[in-house]
Amino acid sequence: MTTSPTAQPTGADLALAVATAAAAVLPSIEPLVAAGAQPGNEHVTASFSGAAIVEVEGSASGRIAILVSDELTGALESSPIEGLDLAAATQPAMDAAAAVLGASAKAARTVALDLVVSDMGNDFTVVPLIGAGIAASVLIQDQLLDDAPAAPAPVVAEPAVAAAPVAEPAADPAAGPRVETVETPEIPRSSPAASPSASVTPLPRRGIEMLHGVDMEVTVELGRTRMTVRDLLALTPGAVLELDRAAGSPADLLVNGRLIARGEVVVVDEDFGLRVTEIIDDSVAG
Repeated sequence: MTTSPTAQPTGADLALAVATAAAAVLPSIEPLVAAGAQPGNEHVTASFSGAAIVEVEGSASGRIAILVSDELTGALESSPIEGLDLAAATQPAMDAAAAVLGASAKAARTVALDLVVSDMGNDFTVVPLIGAGIAASVLIQDQLLDDAPAAPAPVVAEPAVAAAPVAEPAADPAAGPRVETVETPEIPRSSPAASPSASVTPLPRRGIEMLHGVDMEVTVELGRTRMTVRDLLALTPGAVLELDRAAGSPADLLVNGRLIARGEVVVVDEDFGLRVTEIIDDSVAG
């Protein structure tokens, strides 16, 4: 018995694995599936409303970009938390994509759509991410796919409902040829497909809920002061800085640099914490 060698994954397989990893953590109304990889061209940004790009370094070096539709850009624009931009929202997806390539992603940056193709260069691969439609696309420089260690091809899930053949008794030669029948899943009465005139209810747009999994930088600030360079250089261990806040005043809770709450500093299991005492509305925070 001879054993055939295991086929090595192609660049398209690797691109699909990269996009699948990004799709798993990219904010979306519904789960995204990576479709077939294809060569990039100058028209790749036509159907999208925003783009972010990142430098990838490690066993392979290059750039990855993510194009998104107005579902995500609209959710970001309507977010009550300022400082959260497309680059921050796509950073986890960039990190996941780079990990598949055996590399790490730097801080992502938002770019204008008309600059994406020039930033990616002439040779890059595109993998659309499909939800209700084409919700996003992952762009990968070909040099990343050429230089990265081989990754296994992604596993494609089987359809949730599959038609199963109905068991038939043994064929009787005298009865003529046997015709196999296939059982069709019954359509529930409440399904829109049960009636041609039924209207399909679109999925609700959840806006800010798309961003629930995005990491945010949270900072507790006790106070501030201003110092000259001379004073900064003169700092030594044991020096005391006077802040612009009286003793016992609440500390500020900032998210991506924006004030959203105040509270009192507490100790929890030998670690500092903040007990929130006040939520700041938009008029005060601004």
